[in-house]
Amino acid sequence: MLENGDILLAFSFGSTSDHRSVATLRCRFNGETLSIAQVGTPLELKAGRGLLEPSLTRFEDRFYLTLRAEDGRGYLAVSQDGLHWNRKETWKWEDGQPLDLSSTQQHWLTHGEELFLVYTRKAMENQNVIRWRAPLWMARVNLEQHRLIRSSEQVVFPMIGDGVSQPDEVALMGNFHITPVSKNESWVTVGEWLPRKDARGNLLLARLRWPAK
Repeated sequence: MLENGDILLAFSFGSTSDHRSVATLRCRFNGETLSIAQVGTPLELKAGRGLLEPSLTRFEDRFYLTLRAEDGRGYLAVSQDGLHWNRKETWKWEDGQPLDLSSTQQHWLTHGEELFLVYTRKAMENQNVIRWRAPLWMARVNLEQHRLIRSSEQVVFPMIGDGVSQPDEVALMGNFHITPVSKNESWVTVGEWLPRKDARGNLLLARLRWPAK
């Protein structure tokens, strides 16, 4: 919600399931009806289903989108007004190496003067897990470069099992959510899924406790 009460929403859209785009809406609510006041400029990707599951946040004086894609990457876009977006950028480490992502959402975690990304990615230990959807990681964003700081990366939820020899036994964690609870605590929640075993696992909660300042 913006200072004047307007609501900023991010959504994906398209006439077919292929090459979907992402845009933002500035909406107003009069107590009964949510109406669209402005539509932002779309972001596009001509690969697979396009851009999906946008995650939107506001940090300091900028708006940020992170975008699921189906070309082996994830994308970031930045805006000053939340409607008109700079050219999307591939998620990379500070050294310029792109992250290997496989059609899975990412989400923002904001805390104090720092912005984090929560995500899944390819690693040696999960190379045969479906879409590399375990473990769940987080890393701090370098706001000048719009890249992730590799030295800050931590595991939020570890992978349980052998992601190389027995990947079907590994519970997937590709659908998750972030909740800011207080200035000293944030939550990450996820539901486990074992699709090749036709089974669902546990609902997990990670409590991230920040040092008091």
